[in-house]
Amino acid sequence: MDKGVTRISSRELSDKMGLTASQIRQDLNCFGGFGQQGYGYSVEGLYLKIGQILGLENSYKAILIGAGNLGKAVAVHMSFEKKGFSLVGIFDNDPAKIGSEIRDLKVCSMDELELFCSENHVDVAVFCVPKTATKHIAERLYKLGVKNYWNFSHYDLSLDYDDIIVENVHMNDSLMILCYRISNKEPEK
Repeated sequence: MDKGVTRISSRELSDKMGLTASQIRQDLNCFGGFGQQGYGYSVEGLYLKIGQILGLENSYKAILIGAGNLGKAVAVHMSFEKKGFSLVGIFDNDPAKIGSEIRDLKVCSMDELELFCSENHVDVAVFCVPKTATKHIAERLYKLGVKNYWNFSHYDLSLDYDDIIVENVHMNDSLMILCYRISNKEPEK
């Protein structure tokens, strides 16, 4: 769409994605037929359909816990609204951060968490806190009915609860994977 391309074939998609054209067609057919043989896929239609499948049209209410360097970076640089979320609150326990503004949101005290969640019907919590604080905060949020987490701490929340949805983000692991892939790259011929 951005590059003036209005349609794309499964072959062109496969070249860009490193998959086979057959795999592209099979995967997309799992969600319904939205391509035409000999024509390919409407780029705009494909973009909209994949967005619907991912739920990007939703506006799940999210709060961010931890307004330190990582929390601030996540709040400022993530386009929550384009990804199906609306960042509605930021919390911290550091008096120096409470009352400051990040992304036009006032950083609130952790003491306000229960009232805020009950008034705003929060769907998701983003954890940008130390590992030692994660379990306690998750227990508080779980009791408030918040059971969906984007977790940047190094504490695996899925070990404690079986009815939550959690996406653990392990940046150190990701960096080690990058190091491994660089170290084991095939030499160019």
